[in-house]
Amino acid sequence: MKIDKILNNNAIVVKDQGEEKIVMGSGIAFQKKKNDPVDPSRIEKVFVMKDESKHRKLEEILSTLPEEHIEVSEQIISRAEKELGVVINEHIHIALTDHLSFALDRLANGMVIQNTLLNEIKVLYPKEFQIGLFAKTLIQEKLGIEIPDDEVGYIALHIHTAKINAGEMARTLNITAMIRDIVDIIEGCLNTEIAEDSIAYERLVTHLRYAVQQGESAEPFRELAPEMVPIMKENFPESYQCAERAGQFVKSEYGVEFLDTELAYIAMQIQRIRTRTIL
Repeated sequence: MKIDKILNNNAIVVKDQGEEKIVMGSGIAFQKKKNDPVDPSRIEKVFVMKDESKHRKLEEILSTLPEEHIEVSEQIISRAEKELGVVINEHIHIALTDHLSFALDRLANGMVIQNTLLNEIKVLYPKEFQIGLFAKTLIQEKLGIEIPDDEVGYIALHIHTAKINAGEMARTLNITAMIRDIVDIIEGCLNTEIAEDSIAYERLVTHLRYAVQQGESAEPFRELAPEMVPIMKENFPESYQCAERAGQFVKSEYGVEFLDTELAYIAMQIQRIRTRTIL
């Protein structure tokens, strides 16, 4: 295996059995030049991008972004693979590295972007958020830059969407924003803010995620008790009407329709918060 192109000190392009690959490893290209043999003991990661555009984009990332940004990003990705125990889509090496480098440049210039979905991200993707907190510590240690929790949330989203079958970033953001909108409607009905660090808030957001997934699914994936609908309508009309209002909004704005039984479950969560008791 010989070097075909040097991207940076830690990344090269090789031709292996007629196939172009990107190879990464600490110091793998140090004091090397084209056509030099590759030291196999330095190989840490090998990428074979079937999509030509992704291959070129990864080359661009590795050859233009600061090496310290790339190194930190790769350490975060390795941590995610280890902690989550799932297959990570190779595109994360492009998406996360590009996002992280841009974010670090912004922060260096005093530009902070607020993550309005931060609290929902914490609840919906707790494992990914913990990896984001690891990234926060790593970046502080390696680069001397303290990233805010808003950026931790964005890192968590990138990791979540990179999990195979987790969906695209746009869909993940759509679901999270939908849940935020529903919470806003419920808070409006209750005329109060729900404490974002409370069990009630966590329970509500977690349930809403399942409700949204149920609404998007052609086939119900859990059993719902139909008798809940008349019970909630009769005994807790204000909570059920609030759930209906949220359902109408989601249908008109996002095209997702909740079953009546699902609205009853949402109404039950609203009633829990209203009475401050666990049913």
